[in-house]
Amino acid sequence: MSGARGTTSRGVSAARSAVPVAETGSGTGRGALAGRAARSWAADPYADALGAGRGPLFLRRTDGWLLPLEVERWCARADAVDLQVLAYCEGAVLDVGCGPGRLVAELAARGRPALGIDVSEAAVARTVRLGGQALHRSVFEPLPGEGRWGTALLVDGNIGIGGDPAALLRRTAELLAPGGLLIAETVAGADVDERVDVRIVRAAHTDDDTADDSASETGGEGGSDDEGASGHRGAFPWARLGTPALLRHAARGGWHADAQWSAGGRSFVALRNGPRRDARRDRRTSSSAEPANSTAVISSQWARKSSAGRAVADR
Repeated sequence: MSGARGTTSRGVSAARSAVPVAETGSGTGRGALAGRAARSWAADPYADALGAGRGPLFLRRTDGWLLPLEVERWCARADAVDLQVLAYCEGAVLDVGCGPGRLVAELAARGRPALGIDVSEAAVARTVRLGGQALHRSVFEPLPGEGRWGTALLVDGNIGIGGDPAALLRRTAELLAPGGLLIAETVAGADVDERVDVRIVRAAHTDDDTADDSASETGGEGGSDDEGASGHRGAFPWARLGTPALLRHAARGGWHADAQWSAGGRSFVALRNGPRRDARRDRRTSSSAEPANSTAVISSQWARKSSAGRAVADR
């Protein structure tokens, strides 16, 4: 983020994350849980890992099960599998939960209009340092270009944002242009469909009272304000979906399957919002010449430069 507030100059999980923020006027329910999730991704363990460019870092379920977060891969340059995903994109691209920004940076380097959003300031800052554009904002907050994005990305586990796949799919449909494309990464090789409470931890331990768990909980918030749906401190809602589960959720939401593929041990689904289109023609057009208003989707709605010099969005 270059120092422009909301107008960052470069390239925001799974664990990258754009999670919902608390809704105005309510300290309970989904809004409060979403706010805790945003604070968790902004907490020191995640920011520290991005600063170091490596883990270990995990999402820890309330029963002790651990999901390793691939911090090293996220902080590296886009790899061959990532490039396959980007080749499938159409028009202006919104990377939801862009994390440290490798995909937004790669698109920018190729002259493609792209914006990342993330609730982690550290992730947004790293994205901008790479040369991409990014906003410190949740996917459930107002965003530039709503209803005009050509492609939305939910990769690296970000289909789990908010712990409610149906709600996330509805929100993504609002962001895309009619017939727009969603590319989502799913749990490889399994028909998983689960909603869980998780915490961000930096060590593979099971003791709830250790310093690492305390560091992953939100600072300055105590008591029931830091309890997830299951009553565990620092927990926030997350979801994990395999390809069959995502296709079921998508069909109920009016999406059409455009493609699905696996590469490098990862699995992806491309979904179309609304009527089916000639995807091959669309991608050929996207790769040769972007629509005249694609850049305007991003640039026309940037906020003013922050006096603090941080690339964050006006709230």
